[in-house]
Amino acid sequence: MTRLGISTRMSHVADVESMREAARDRRPTRVERLARFVCRSRWEDLSEPAREQLKLRVLDSLGVAFGALDGEPVKMVREQLQEFGGAPLATLIGGGRSAPDRAALYNGALVRYLDFNDSYLAPGETRHPSDNLAPVLAAAEYAHADGGTLLTALAVAYQVENRLSEVAPVRAKGFDHTTQGAYAVAAGVARALGLDQGRTANAIAIAGTSLNALRVTRTGELSHWKGLAYPATAFAATHAAFLAMRGVTGPREVFEGNKGFIDAIAGPFEIDWQQEDLESVRHTILKRYNAEIHSQSAIEALLELRAEHGLTGIEVERIELDTFQVAFDIIGGGEEGDKYRVRSKEEADHSLPYLLAVALLDGQVLPEQYLPERITAEDVQQLLRRVDVRPDGDLSRRFPQQHSARLRLHLRDGRTLEREQHDYEGFHTRPMGWDAVAAKFDRLAERHVEASLRTSIQDVVANLDELPVQQLTNLLAVPLISA
Repeated sequence: MTRLGISTRMSHVADVESMREAARDRRPTRVERLARFVCRSRWEDLSEPAREQLKLRVLDSLGVAFGALDGEPVKMVREQLQEFGGAPLATLIGGGRSAPDRAALYNGALVRYLDFNDSYLAPGETRHPSDNLAPVLAAAEYAHADGGTLLTALAVAYQVENRLSEVAPVRAKGFDHTTQGAYAVAAGVARALGLDQGRTANAIAIAGTSLNALRVTRTGELSHWKGLAYPATAFAATHAAFLAMRGVTGPREVFEGNKGFIDAIAGPFEIDWQQEDLESVRHTILKRYNAEIHSQSAIEALLELRAEHGLTGIEVERIELDTFQVAFDIIGGGEEGDKYRVRSKEEADHSLPYLLAVALLDGQVLPEQYLPERITAEDVQQLLRRVDVRPDGDLSRRFPQQHSARLRLHLRDGRTLEREQHDYEGFHTRPMGWDAVAAKFDRLAERHVEASLRTSIQDVVANLDELPVQQLTNLLAVPLISA
């Protein structure tokens, strides 16, 4: 070999060694540290209360999903899946199979459509972390995982989504909460698939870079997309995780890089993933009523006054509600738009005037209160215009530790009935137990699922950590009474 050749070869070896040394010495990026947290997570890391809450969230979400089978946009999604096809690798709730990313879309639409699934209240962000069940379930089924892996992956998704919403809220900057959800879905799916740290980081980076959604989804005139935005994110983030599984790489500086998430959207924040646990699910709350989460205490207060005084709605001249600022902004007529023009299910479940009016007239707020003929009925349309919603500084300061409502019903005979409360059944201070969630599951699923099958699903969910995921998905695939 010539001296030049030897010199070139030695230079190349030195360059390779230098690159290896630089790789050893460089500090892991934020997404790599997050991936390390995802990969080290284990079922054994969860406390017993967290394990119980995860199972409750699964049962609650499945009940809501069965209750949504007749939803108009859900049927549209199903039609598209049937036309486009997809390898039959994951179960669709109610029967049929498709590719995992498409199962994440369809099953996610079922979980989300009614707006009856769980919530997490951060000071600057409100979200529905059980939206992550559909993608995690599809990935776990694909991977032939056990129930403990499924629940661990779900706990990971909860932790990532909730912590990002706490320290890096995006709503005030015009972005939707599905923006942080992209990171959560990718993390949960990667954990369910058992990806290594490098592929997990790539999955999260691809999803986080690609899926930054606008808050207009939930402002002004609401559309079907309100219920489909997170399922669409789940579809794309699940797809990203499978690409990463095959070796596709993503920007390793997705968080801190030039024009990354911090620079372009969130601003500075810190999460030490080495110190994080899997307990965030314990801080989520369930819904007692089929309505936007910030309405729950007000609805409960109204229904209790209604029952106590035997009201039907005819006696009421006017309804006044003092609430916290977030509730006013999102569903009371504040910064996110007029809530007195209600023409669709999406507008109705995000309108405090409609929710209070229909609760007073019907004595409940369940899926029946969103039938088109109920929304447009003259009695509820007239009454909702006599509902006054105002933000209250004291109640606002108590949020999110308290979920407050101060309600006054002005009757036609001159009397005023009042009630103030700071929580509801389903909030942290009065959590729903297994029996209450099972009753909600039965109430929502009974139209489509036979009693024996409902019992079997509840039994499997209760023991999911000891069973293969396929035992659950086999039950979810059983043909329904009607669809």
